[in-house]
Amino acid sequence: MQIDEIMMRAPRTITSGTTIGEAWDVLGTLELRHLPVTNENRELIGIVSDGEFSTWPPTPLSTGHLQGRAALRDAPVSTIMTGAPVSVEPDDRVEDVYELMHKIKAGALPVLGPDDEVVGIVSYLDILRSLPEAARPSS
Repeated sequence: MQIDEIMMRAPRTITSGTTIGEAWDVLGTLELRHLPVTNENRELIGIVSDGEFSTWPPTPLSTGHLQGRAALRDAPVSTIMTGAPVSVEPDDRVEDVYELMHKIKAGALPVLGPDDEVVGIVSYLDILRSLPEAARPSS
């Protein structure tokens, strides 16, 4: 099985100039955990996840923390994103991507098309859902 069979296609992306507050709002509104960050040419330059909001600044950023903290809300997402993220291609095998994600401890990876544009994102949940019924843990 290939990644393009299980990935989320055409994921929401943001730019490095998107503010932390805007990124937080997008994650919450769309119920996402990861957002690829692109430059003005739509090239992948980073990724931001809900985890970054709990590690920067030293105190967790929740909706309550962000309200009234305009300086944090207005800072560019580039200050908290993971730069130069590992990415995969649509025709990569699910098994190989699973091994890579496990090795680098990634919750999701951007999927890049032939012109290096973000065409999808694959998460560990996508991989778990792709397991045959017999291989899934029973409840």
